[in-house]
Amino acid sequence: MRIVSLLASGTEIVYGLGAGANLVGRSHECDNPEWVCELPVCTRPAFDVEVSSGEIDAEVRRRLKTGEPLYHVDTALIGRLEPDLLITQEHCEVCAVTPNDIARTGCATLAPQVIALSAGTVRGIYDGILAVGKAIQRDLAAITLVDEMQSRIAAIGDEVRPRSAPTVVMLEWTDPIFSMGNWGPELVEAANGKLSLGQVGQHSAAIPWEAVRSADPDYLIVAPCGFNLEKSRREAATLEALPGWFELRAVRNGKVVFADGNKFFNRSGTTIVETVEIIAEILHGRRARKSWEGVAWERYAFQSDALVKT
Repeated sequence: MRIVSLLASGTEIVYGLGAGANLVGRSHECDNPEWVCELPVCTRPAFDVEVSSGEIDAEVRRRLKTGEPLYHVDTALIGRLEPDLLITQEHCEVCAVTPNDIARTGCATLAPQVIALSAGTVRGIYDGILAVGKAIQRDLAAITLVDEMQSRIAAIGDEVRPRSAPTVVMLEWTDPIFSMGNWGPELVEAANGKLSLGQVGQHSAAIPWEAVRSADPDYLIVAPCGFNLEKSRREAATLEALPGWFELRAVRNGKVVFADGNKFFNRSGTTIVETVEIIAEILHGRRARKSWEGVAWERYAFQSDALVKT
């Protein structure tokens, strides 16, 4: 079976099911495992995504209003790859290629089977794994993978649960401010944290900055959607310009972190296990086989106008 995955989490799932060798094409965001970066790239953003969060938000809103695409899909390349299965998503019209993008470009006719994953909760992520497993005839592997993920997350929870649970706010965007929803709250709970803003299964939504100030959490995790660790760091200046930033308890106590949102906090794939490990490390100092600090997250410290490692 030949698989083209236009969704980073879909690529992770295919690999997790032991079918990585069947992948023949990927999206521009697929990067896990690293070797998939060598596969042909079938999508690209329709505008510059290296600008600030505020500029990205403005352009996305403009394009949604005018009906312009957020992504370009290389239909000619997909046609040459001759996939048996095309994986996309229908959970968010902004974060990745959707069925509407597929229909607009005619890709739906390029593969006998198209799967559109939708995951607003951890259960939804597991259901997506089972759906992909069924599509590629690896049902048992899918059941096993889900069981393994559940067991690993439960083991982390068992280890940190005896400790005091700190309050947490996770930001999925910085300009405007978005609190993290969907499966994020469940991952915080699994790592023995108390999420102050955001609802399980609800789309992330813009909130007033005053809501964060009022929550005044013990920890603030900044993991903008689609931003790797380096890009997340750049948002420090945006936050520092907000009224009351330096009065926040988390800022005063050195408990603000910037994280790789793209790979770990916004992706509905197999890396949610690693995300729970990361949150447990941030909140409780709990470390797995290796430390994620410096790889998936970094501490924030204000020094002039720079974010520095501590």
